[in-house]
Amino acid sequence: MPGSASTVTDVARTKILLLGLRRSGKSSIQRVLFDNLPPKDTFYLEPNAKIDKRIYDTVIPLEIWDCPGNITVETLGTPLSHFRTIIFVIDIRDLYNQAIAKLVDFVIAAYHVNPNIHFEVFVHKVERLQEDDKVENFRQINERVLDRLIEYSPEYEQLPLVFQMTSVFDHSLHQAFSRVLLKLIGSLPYLEDLLNVFCANSQSPKAYLFDIRSRLYVATDASPVDTMTHDLCCDYLQMLNSFGSLYRSASGSGVRHIADIPPPVSESSEDAEISDRQAARRRRKELFYPSAAALLHSTHPGTALTYHLITEHLALLALMPTPVFESKRGLIEYNVVFFREGVQEIYEVEQQVRSGG
Repeated sequence: MPGSASTVTDVARTKILLLGLRRSGKSSIQRVLFDNLPPKDTFYLEPNAKIDKRIYDTVIPLEIWDCPGNITVETLGTPLSHFRTIIFVIDIRDLYNQAIAKLVDFVIAAYHVNPNIHFEVFVHKVERLQEDDKVENFRQINERVLDRLIEYSPEYEQLPLVFQMTSVFDHSLHQAFSRVLLKLIGSLPYLEDLLNVFCANSQSPKAYLFDIRSRLYVATDASPVDTMTHDLCCDYLQMLNSFGSLYRSASGSGVRHIADIPPPVSESSEDAEISDRQAARRRRKELFYPSAAALLHSTHPGTALTYHLITEHLALLALMPTPVFESKRGLIEYNVVFFREGVQEIYEVEQQVRSGG
């Protein structure tokens, strides 16, 4: 299921390579995003001595390789062509030369075997610096990397390197990793279309589809992403995650979840596939889909932030005027049902394609 750690190995996973020097913050990034480790506890994490492969399922199944600081292109043990994205983490207060030299080596090697690979640079631990120093160090890292690449060859000047400032102590890490994830989701245009239709029919100025556990958004509508709005959604989702385990649906008892009757032995594979799809749809309808809402400010007309569970591990968070939410709640719920069905069908198709079905 999306958003859960998984041991399933028979699906094609999108691989992300996480690199950086020792103590640059690679493991902290993973633990904060996927294990909900409090940021203050990252100080006590031990550096990796070997490659840590994390499997994580969201809209697409991911496999993230967290590499120790001494890894090189030669000692990686796997062709770089197997990875869709390389994320290189640089401590903003570290000495840049060694980190930049290692980054450039991986960029050049990966570009030669896969020109379509995505290169992301997280300039990390920015909470340690004042705003002016933060901007200046970020600019220097950006310029030095590009200068080093041009020294090798002018053709590398146009490489699509994306630099982002990140910290585990705010939501900049979630926003940066979400942007990385969006580039890897093949079904993103369809999810965006569903969000655009929902926003138009529900008078919502902004909506996100979030992975609940990691608080990464996997799709958003066509309007620009506003940092303040994104952070509000992340905080609200974190609050709901903290208290969600205290509640359960009264309809979620064993009475409703009756085991499916196995199909006849003589049933054809095509009929069996249809039966499986119908059974999956019945199970989805039996699930409890909670919703919630919060008033962001009381001044007229006011804005409401709404939450609707879409799948077991995906949620729709949307902003809308409070009068619209209060007077047209039935219409909004109706729109959510159609949005939910669309997302679930897209996820089913994605799973079939990746499992070779």
